[in-house]
Amino acid sequence: MHLNDDIVEVPKQSHGESVWKQLILHPTPAVRHILIAALGIHFFEQASGIDSVVLYSPRIFEKAGIQSYNHKLLATIAVGVVKTLFILVATFLLDRVGRRPLLLISMGGMVFSLGFLGASLTIIDQSQGTVPWAVGLCITMVLFNVAFFSMGLGPVTWVYTSEIFPLKLRAQGCSMGVAINRVTSGIISMTFISLYKAITIGGAFFLYAGVGVVAWIFFYTMLPETQGRTLEEMEVLFGKYHKWKEANAMLKKRKQGDRVDGDEIKSQVN
Repeated sequence: MHLNDDIVEVPKQSHGESVWKQLILHPTPAVRHILIAALGIHFFEQASGIDSVVLYSPRIFEKAGIQSYNHKLLATIAVGVVKTLFILVATFLLDRVGRRPLLLISMGGMVFSLGFLGASLTIIDQSQGTVPWAVGLCITMVLFNVAFFSMGLGPVTWVYTSEIFPLKLRAQGCSMGVAINRVTSGIISMTFISLYKAITIGGAFFLYAGVGVVAWIFFYTMLPETQGRTLEEMEVLFGKYHKWKEANAMLKKRKQGDRVDGDEIKSQVN
């Protein structure tokens, strides 16, 4: 008997190559659903126009009719303060409310605020004189938009994508999400001025509101709640796409069955 007989030949491919194949070329239904969810949430985080609101808030306030430098500065500082405060709010709500409700409330609030922001800017743009109530509405909606983003979509995007991937695919999957996020952010930031010159500044925010509606539908249909789920449960929960609620119901029944079995064992021991 030769020692060489017991040697098993290992395929000549690196771990990284194998991971990319499992993630992109030959994914299971669960991995494909996870990848769509991760890339989708990262895309919509930026495509809903948050960078246009935050980065160009001084220009928005100027278009609304605020000409004083000090007033524009105060309004811009208020945007930063609100953004910071509501990120802190999100840290308290994430494990109390859950990821999915926060995403839906956040995106719904952003659509609402973007729609009214577009309406107020359109009214101001088409009016001959100043419209004080529209100016106030514009400032309020900018703050609302930032608040709703910071309490949900902003932080939840990163938490959600980091916990849905299997461990062996997590680094590559999250890196793809970050790439989509940054590319979309750059496109939105660089095209905003050209966009509002082409379709008016109010029209630009109506467009972002429309993207937000699509995002809300995507979140509602494709993203299951992941709070308290194990990695094994994630593989059951994902893979059914818009029918994920069936898998969720099955997991709940399984947990209830485990509790019943546990109670029976305890009663027998006692």
